[in-house]
Amino acid sequence: MTKRVVALALIALAGIVCAQAQAQTFPSRQITLIVPFPPGGSTDVAARILAERMRAPLGQPVIIENVGGAGGSIAVGRVARAAPDGYTIDIGQWDTHVGSIIYKLDYDLQKDFEPVGLISNNPQLMVAKKDLPADNLKDLVAWMKANPGKINFVNQNAAANVSGVLFEKLTGQKVHFIPYRGAGPAMTDLVSGQVDLLVVQGAVALSQIRAGKIKAIANLSARRSASMPDIPTSDEGGVPGLYMSGWFGFFAPKGTPKEVIATLNKAMVEALADPMVKARFTELGLDVASREQQTPQGLAAFQKAEIDKWWPIIKEAGVTAQ
Repeated sequence: MTKRVVALALIALAGIVCAQAQAQTFPSRQITLIVPFPPGGSTDVAARILAERMRAPLGQPVIIENVGGAGGSIAVGRVARAAPDGYTIDIGQWDTHVGSIIYKLDYDLQKDFEPVGLISNNPQLMVAKKDLPADNLKDLVAWMKANPGKINFVNQNAAANVSGVLFEKLTGQKVHFIPYRGAGPAMTDLVSGQVDLLVVQGAVALSQIRAGKIKAIANLSARRSASMPDIPTSDEGGVPGLYMSGWFGFFAPKGTPKEVIATLNKAMVEALADPMVKARFTELGLDVASREQQTPQGLAAFQKAEIDKWWPIIKEAGVTAQ
């Protein structure tokens, strides 16, 4: 064996030992949790709840960094290019880790990330302005048949766009899509009656529903939500299969050591088991993921199933970035 080969082998071994040592002492400084949307939304609120609760088990602060733009794809790109050491992670969701294929990405959603764990399942609600002459999905479809072309459907992100396309396909009715830059402005116009229908996470709509300013038409899930059990599903409303996923999960850059992922996951699981965190999530309309789904393998399988389901629908519908 030549001296050069020996030297290269020693360098490689030193790198492995160094990586193992870093993983064993992780974390030794603050962790940055990137939120791919501006402050104040449900993603930001959920991230802050978890960041505060994870501080104790990690022994280091978890700092929130809001990075908006391009449906969250800019923020996720930051994570994809970050050092794979566990000190930069993101709170991902359907829009950022499934629906963002509508953008021209310079990273691979399936290959450039290490799943940490699924945090929650977030029911998506179809909500309507208060004076729309329909109080449920069945009545809505009947009214649309009698009044074709009169429904304005807000299109504020990929999830809303795909929901509208799926709604048209399953009911045979047409809606008029109106693009918005975010759920906040869209909700403002729904409350004022300027638009008719909106699909958003329950966390965004619940306070307005409870205040009587808008009305819930359906929960776009296969089963009723524990956090909003009084809102019927789309199946119950007579449009079976009208589902739109909402969820949160932690992702790290590809190549992050397994020991580091395990440490992050352990802190996340402990936070989600806290009764106070569960109570806050319920208030926000978020259902904590099952313990099986909270594992890295659980999130990986969940994301793959979401991609397998939704990418063909998105491509068939020709959904593109607005």
